[in-house]
Amino acid sequence: MRSWSAPNVPRLPGSGLPLRLYDTAVREIRETAPSGEARMYVCGITPYDATHLGHANTYLAFDLINRAWRDAGRDVHYTQNATDVDDPLLERAETTGQDWRELAEREIQLFRTDMEALRILPPREYVGVTEVVGQITDLIGRLAERDAAYELDGDVYFPVSAAPKFGAVSGLPEETMLELFAERGGDPGRAGKRHPLDWLLWRRERPGEPSWPSSFGPGRPGWHIECTAIALGNLGTGFDVAGGGSDLVFPHHEMGACEGHVATGEWPFARAYVHAGMVGLDGEKMSKSRGNLVFVSRLRETADPMAVRLALLAHHYREDWEWTPEQLTEAEARLARWRAAVARPAGPDGVAVLAGVRERIAGDLDTPGALAIIDAWAGAEGDDAAAPGLVRDLADALLGLAL
Repeated sequence: MRSWSAPNVPRLPGSGLPLRLYDTAVREIRETAPSGEARMYVCGITPYDATHLGHANTYLAFDLINRAWRDAGRDVHYTQNATDVDDPLLERAETTGQDWRELAEREIQLFRTDMEALRILPPREYVGVTEVVGQITDLIGRLAERDAAYELDGDVYFPVSAAPKFGAVSGLPEETMLELFAERGGDPGRAGKRHPLDWLLWRRERPGEPSWPSSFGPGRPGWHIECTAIALGNLGTGFDVAGGGSDLVFPHHEMGACEGHVATGEWPFARAYVHAGMVGLDGEKMSKSRGNLVFVSRLRETADPMAVRLALLAHHYREDWEWTPEQLTEAEARLARWRAAVARPAGPDGVAVLAGVRERIAGDLDTPGALAIIDAWAGAEGDDAAAPGLVRDLADALLGLAL
């Protein structure tokens, strides 16, 4: 599956600082220390509706990581998936009378367009699940060889009992796990399972649903095994960051980490688990199931995409926050001030601004702090003729803003 076009990123003088991020699995901020090429996997969309601000907030967070690593001189190997076959997609296609493949491709194309407009650096591999079903079934076979798979009425499950590290990513008590599993696509109440938290690896063919051949019979992959197979196939084990929204901590990242561990014998599956906060609207988390969405494509019809990006950057990536139209108005005003400032013939010391922004980004992506530094610079006078160009370039390279 093709990715999207990459924006040109200016090269900055000097080098960025080592990046420190909050690792959900250890519950603390610690330094990322890639060995050579930095490797990152971010879970992608299920393409049954357009890109909303919750999506944009998540992919912007990992775009900042990508940019910070590159500024520090790292090559970055970034992989992202698209879950282009799954229950919500099939349900939406049936409800609207569309072909599920056409629906997926249309929404994926809109997602690409939104990502380009927001100047999100593209992944090296953008992988649709339907492209790698053979890899997924091979991985399920490896799990079966390690007694980490069992059959129930033609479906194939991963038993929690086969996962010695289960719970290491989320740190949640079982009662909470059960609640979240039921809310987020699991089936803890299914009769015949060995344990309520056992999860689906392979769903046998149902009437009217797409399916693929496998040694387990025709069917399609479960959710968690898809990302595990794609990450292993492109990045290997022990990659530097596994990421997504905070709603993926459990069950998705927990269960994927266990699959990778059991299949390869290596731990950790990812060296850090990093999660973006949730964006709300009218007191509820923004989600397709609730229908309370603010679409990026709709905002782009009347607003500069850089103002949309700047509105997101005003919040720390791990923060849960609520969208209001006033935030876009404020971002538009800030963007105008910054553009006027970088158009001046001179300004205050630009090297100090670069150092300050690098420090804020390296400290767990403190974008509100970085924005405050540029605000102060834009509101002051100075005689550094090189400063406006340097500030314009650092806003582009580190924050992704085209001024």
